[in-house]
Amino acid sequence: MPTSPVILIVDDDEGHRYLVQQNLKRGGLQAPLQCFEDGQAILDFLFARGPGPHRTQGESYLLLLDIRMPKVDGIEVLRQVKADPELRKLPVIILTTTDDPREVLRCHELGCSVYIQKPVSYDKLADAVRQLGVFINLLIVPPVTGTHGREPVQ
Repeated sequence: MPTSPVILIVDDDEGHRYLVQQNLKRGGLQAPLQCFEDGQAILDFLFARGPGPHRTQGESYLLLLDIRMPKVDGIEVLRQVKADPELRKLPVIILTTTDDPREVLRCHELGCSVYIQKPVSYDKLADAVRQLGVFINLLIVPPVTGTHGREPVQ
């Protein structure tokens, strides 16, 4: 039986990260959650760069990604993830306040799985994230196995 993917939450707003974590759990999500505060941190994790934590070979991941972030924005993270022969399998859900139709189109062209605009109201955002937790519980996500020329990820 497939196991739940690790949910990688990438958002520079600490309050949004907390709200997403709490409401995914309220939606019944049992999967492990890992948070990152900017695009560089998630790229370092996924591509096993630097001294911080790195992804585990053979683990399944799902990326919840904000667009507007410091260091490296979500569009560039999406571009790099989907350009990698192994990481392109990761489902990427864009969860952002940005509703610009050009950004929506660009994210889909780069390979995002789902684009969700964060509602402005706290209650509506909390409800949307709870529903997202229910949806994620139903997903079957393939594991990330190879490294394609990089050092093996442990």
